[in-house]
Amino acid sequence: MPIPSETTYILNSFSFLIHGVLVMFMAAGFAMLEAGLVRTKNVATICLKNIALYSLAGVMFWLCGYNLMYLDVGGGFFGTLLPWAGDTSAVETADYSGEYTAHSDWFFQMVFVATTASIISGTIAERIKLWPFLLFVAVLAGFLYPIQGAWQWGGGWLAEMGFSDFAGSTIVHSAGGWAALAGAIIVGARKGKYNREGRINPIPGSSLPLATLGTFILWFGWFGFNGGSQLALGSAADATAISIIYANTNMAAAGGVLTVMALTQLIYKRVDLSMVLNGALAGLVSITAGPDTPQVWQAILIGGVGGIIVVFAVPLLDKLRIDDVVGAIPVHLCAGIWGTLAVPLTNPGAHLMTQLAGILAVGAFMFFASLIVWFIIDRLFGVRVSEEEEFEGMDKVELGLEAYPEFGQGSQKI
Repeated sequence: MPIPSETTYILNSFSFLIHGVLVMFMAAGFAMLEAGLVRTKNVATICLKNIALYSLAGVMFWLCGYNLMYLDVGGGFFGTLLPWAGDTSAVETADYSGEYTAHSDWFFQMVFVATTASIISGTIAERIKLWPFLLFVAVLAGFLYPIQGAWQWGGGWLAEMGFSDFAGSTIVHSAGGWAALAGAIIVGARKGKYNREGRINPIPGSSLPLATLGTFILWFGWFGFNGGSQLALGSAADATAISIIYANTNMAAAGGVLTVMALTQLIYKRVDLSMVLNGALAGLVSITAGPDTPQVWQAILIGGVGGIIVVFAVPLLDKLRIDDVVGAIPVHLCAGIWGTLAVPLTNPGAHLMTQLAGILAVGAFMFFASLIVWFIIDRLFGVRVSEEEEFEGMDKVELGLEAYPEFGQGSQKI
């Protein structure tokens, strides 16, 4: 018996909304992860940046991003540069053939762009000025992310080629990773991270428990990220697909955790917690391009390879003297590339060369466009605080407060 159109409309809209709420909660996960991995003197600033970038990304995606990504792309490169107007005609006419509410779809797509912006925040933390950073976020959310997103999810030229990226290993994660890499190159490393003799000086974060909490929140939110990308819950087939996606998402993260634990024990003779946290995230990023087709054991292996990538990519970045505070480039860029390339292993409809073409196209566009934007912002306003301000800490310099005032040098006993 066919499902009534109104029932399908309700269930599909509910799926967008509830999964969108889960993805929105990932903003808290990024904030806590980054707060735990930066030094105490920069915690309040990183919290401010995360709530600000989420808000700004939403406004920019409404102002021009959504329609640039989805309206009249028609197999091309981008859509129409107009604010999103919304549509409530289904309720007024009782015509539910559209399958879901326009607002539920917009909300679900909006929280994805905020995720992309969060990737950048952690990489260039502790030395980037607040307002130049937010200016870049505005350009990213309003233009850069929607343009490359239109190529696939908007029905553009990559979709016509058959490129497959179910929930965004490339379109969200490696896109954000490329932008973060460009930003890290322009802003430079933190003072004291690398010395003239080539030695790498570890800079511990403020709170590993906070970083662990952030990782668990991101893991939780990822069920919405991948599960909601089924884009429907109006049939038994959709419900089955979402349950498969949940299981594979969960086990890919577990594969990343266990692989990193084993590798760090073998290489460093001890388990590295911060690396393990990034192993979980790398497993999640790796499965995101194709969470709907693997069997569970395949998802574990895909996530495990993501964990291996992190273990070797983190020290490689340090050798290149690219300072990534939270390890976002190995997690989101490197594991995102792997996850996109892995899709043909379990999905016979995807082809390796097409996947590679999509990775290269998005990578080239996001890296060079971001590099140009960062360069212009740097020339106009300067993106980096002074050496003295960096030493003092971003909280005092930019906000005039401390995240943990009872531990600060200026605290007074009462």
